[in-house]
Amino acid sequence: MPEDGEFYGKHGEPRKYDPTFKGPIQNRGCTDIVCCILFIIAILAYIAVGILAWSQGDPRKVIYPTDSRGQFCGQAGTPLENKRMLFYFNIMKCASPMVLLEFQCPTTQMCVEKCPEKFMTLLKAYTSRTDFDYYKQFCKEGVTSSMGVPEILKLGLCPAMLTPSKPFTRRCFPALGQTGGVITVGNNSHFDDGSGNMRDAKDLVDGVKNATVVIEARQVAMKIFEDYTQSWYWILIGLVIAMLTSLLFIVLLRFLAGIMVWIMIALVILVIAYGIFHCYMEYAALKGEPGSDVTLQQLGFQTDFTVYLQIRQTWLAFMIILAIMEVIIILLLIFLRKRICIAVALIKEASRAIGHVMSSLFYPLFTFLLLAMVIAYWAVTAVFLSTSNEPIYKVFNETACDHSRATCDPANYTTSLMKKECPQSECLFAFYGGETVYHKYLIGLQFYNVFLFFWCANFVTALGQMTLAGAFASYYWAFVKPDDMPAFPVFSSLGRSLRYHTGSLAFGSLILSIIQIIRVLLEYLDHKLKGAENKCTKFLLCCLKCCFWCLEKCIKFLNRNAYIMVAIYGKNFCTSARDAFFLLMRNLIRVAVLDKVTDFLLFLGKLLIVGLVGIFAFFFFSGRVKAFENTAPNLHYYWVPILTVVVGSYLIAHGFFSVYAMCVDTLFLCFLEDLERNDGSAERPYLMPESLRKVLNKKNKNQPAE
Repeated sequence: MPEDGEFYGKHGEPRKYDPTFKGPIQNRGCTDIVCCILFIIAILAYIAVGILAWSQGDPRKVIYPTDSRGQFCGQAGTPLENKRMLFYFNIMKCASPMVLLEFQCPTTQMCVEKCPEKFMTLLKAYTSRTDFDYYKQFCKEGVTSSMGVPEILKLGLCPAMLTPSKPFTRRCFPALGQTGGVITVGNNSHFDDGSGNMRDAKDLVDGVKNATVVIEARQVAMKIFEDYTQSWYWILIGLVIAMLTSLLFIVLLRFLAGIMVWIMIALVILVIAYGIFHCYMEYAALKGEPGSDVTLQQLGFQTDFTVYLQIRQTWLAFMIILAIMEVIIILLLIFLRKRICIAVALIKEASRAIGHVMSSLFYPLFTFLLLAMVIAYWAVTAVFLSTSNEPIYKVFNETACDHSRATCDPANYTTSLMKKECPQSECLFAFYGGETVYHKYLIGLQFYNVFLFFWCANFVTALGQMTLAGAFASYYWAFVKPDDMPAFPVFSSLGRSLRYHTGSLAFGSLILSIIQIIRVLLEYLDHKLKGAENKCTKFLLCCLKCCFWCLEKCIKFLNRNAYIMVAIYGKNFCTSARDAFFLLMRNLIRVAVLDKVTDFLLFLGKLLIVGLVGIFAFFFFSGRVKAFENTAPNLHYYWVPILTVVVGSYLIAHGFFSVYAMCVDTLFLCFLEDLERNDGSAERPYLMPESLRKVLNKKNKNQPAE
């Protein structure tokens, strides 16, 4: 028909019948060599960056507290090995607003074995040898009984007073309490500040508050870490359950694809319905409870996330989200009910293909291993880069001083001009930084680390997609299955991909990585401009973020289909991407209806597994079921293992179902080419399975009419 010719002219010519074509071409050459060389150079440079970071970095800076000299408290193999606690000479100086800007208290800090346990002033301790020996634990070296108190305080060798303290994240903070509404420290509401003045215990509050702001995030991180140490065993069990459930689901799909799809749909609807019911029951149970009507906006951010579960609005939000999901799924099922039969036939064929290529089910483990190596290398390099700065010391002074906050050298500060002009000033460790060429380009190295992480991660994912595509394409185009298939289809396809198409894999993953790094930069800009009131800028950023999100999704879709064509025909990336795009455009209705419905059904399968395992984890770790009360570990945040199990379950389910999804996509493209190459005659029979031919009303002409 003329209109068909015009249509095909716009979207390329349909495939011609080729009697010699029997699946993935064996006689092929290397593709996209320039990009392959570029990728190898980038990897070598990445290794060089890692070596440079490891030679300059020091992760101890984020592990151990640091004293005023930049030394690490509690570091093994040093004189401070047994001095694990950081002690502040005057915690009240931490009440300065500069603490929140510079993340350092303008007071001497030193490493000690244990925190002070009693009230004591230097004047009082000096009169007793026993007390003075105890006091000297919290003084700098060089303090002797022959020195007078004024001289010791003038040289800043000892604090003027000690207050009872407790260790908190390996730092000594005053043991504050409350008696009858009055702030106390060591059961006393007043204390001697060492200068003969009596001070209220509440004066310590601001200093403690500012000092703890700096490490509040670390406190949460430590609690989360403790929760992991208490629950890792049960988390592993939950992930094993998710893996076994996913494997069982895949096996059942192999033999009962049609039944399993409908059971899966019903179970997903029931699981979400139960979630709505549970949220409603929690919402109703909190009615009339004190504080339950507080809004999320009024509550603000809380480090103890269990607080949110005591608010009715939280459960109302969960209930609305689940209800919207339920309605969307039901409406999609109603409108797509006729197309689900075709999708089921395709899933059945994918099950048969996986049955002939069983090793494909274990290939995600290889992908996970490679991704784990990429993530580990990126994380270690990032830590070493971020800790490769040098200690910077600055002048801290309580009174006005021209040199305040200026850089100084603690080695000769006592004899320096700055000390003479500001006698009461001190040269203290401030932060880690540097002014060398290496430190100037440190941001660039961090950026390169992130970019290569994206590139390598996308390359590993692309390698998995091309390997599986080659294996499943060899199944589809085999005239007699499995006799015409390679002995080891996955290994054969992996070898072809690495030997001939490393450049094509690098090319596709490079395009995707550039888009992802732009998205990261946009998020960074958005974070920096959060306080800006310019609505035009906010709108522009929002539009850009949305556009690049859509672009990333499109590129992922095109890359995936391009890799399938590369695996089959062995052409370069651009040619394969064009051929795949035109093939899909010539069959746009089938793509929109058949392929996407299949993806939707597989997504429901992942949702079902995550839902089942997530509900089990919730009842176990939250202690809502009496049978698990004594078995479940005692945690700070029970949502930590639940969230870990849910995310891990999704990744595991995604790993197994990604094999199915890749199989479906590969078979779908092969199926479209089969319709173009063949016409069902004896000379050109369709290679698609009988189940698909029945659904599409296609049949080979040598096949007897039914």
